[in-house]
Amino acid sequence: MKKSIFFLIMLASGIVNGQQKEIRLYSGAAPGSEGWTWREGINNKNSANVMTIYNVVHPTLTAFLPDPAVANGTAIIIAPGGGFHFLAIDHEGTNAARLLVKKGVTVFILKYRLVHILTDNPFDDMLNAKDPKAWDDEAIPVIPLAIADGKAAIAYVRSQSAEYKIAPDKIGFMGFSAGGLVAAATAFKYNKSDRPDFVVPVYADIPESIQSEVATDAPPLFIACTQDDEFGFATHAVSLYQKWYAAKRPVELHLFSKGGHGFGIGNQANTTYQWIDKLGEWMIAQSLMKGK
Repeated sequence: MKKSIFFLIMLASGIVNGQQKEIRLYSGAAPGSEGWTWREGINNKNSANVMTIYNVVHPTLTAFLPDPAVANGTAIIIAPGGGFHFLAIDHEGTNAARLLVKKGVTVFILKYRLVHILTDNPFDDMLNAKDPKAWDDEAIPVIPLAIADGKAAIAYVRSQSAEYKIAPDKIGFMGFSAGGLVAAATAFKYNKSDRPDFVVPVYADIPESIQSEVATDAPPLFIACTQDDEFGFATHAVSLYQKWYAAKRPVELHLFSKGGHGFGIGNQANTTYQWIDKLGEWMIAQSLMKGK
């Protein structure tokens, strides 16, 4: 009996045997992909030595919990990028989670559904794609599924807010690149259970197809990108800022002059390293996080 109670405590804390516990978002097959039977893979033997996860079939959240002494009741869900073909799980997930946890934020990294690939090296497949448009087009059918996973993640975290000791009205969504598309989409259409309380698109792809009229209660945005983004996502960042500004909703844009695409938590060689600290200051100013 004591062992069972201890295990339940470990489940509640999100840790089993010293490891962060993966939480499945759906009790059975994920809606819309019931026929998916392939196996998820992981690879870090690519030209950039980036840890990648691919062929996600069962969307999950992994919780990173702050020290109770600094926990402030704010939560952020992070969606890593990877063009919907893989997830740069450390570069655009774990690294940011570790910094945010130090600020007292409870973090959940989202693994959302991806394109089914037949190789084991999606990162280099992306770099070597002979037809980049075809590579992008492969993602079109899975984008609505990934967005649905993002919404399900928000609803789950809100439903478990008491368990994780977080405020149900301080649940944010951060996304990088393709994950930023997922994040931005949650800011346009939502209901009471899956509305994010703030959204952080970082060098995000924000196509017109996911956009709609900005609601009168649209969540505050903190947008980060670089002027020299190789995919031209600076224009996406500026356009999103203008939409929120026109709607008189809270928005802050940090457009760094250098840093390129994929700077992750930032680079000391330029000014992109400042963005997470700027985010923290903004969250405090917006009453989304307690100050020290």
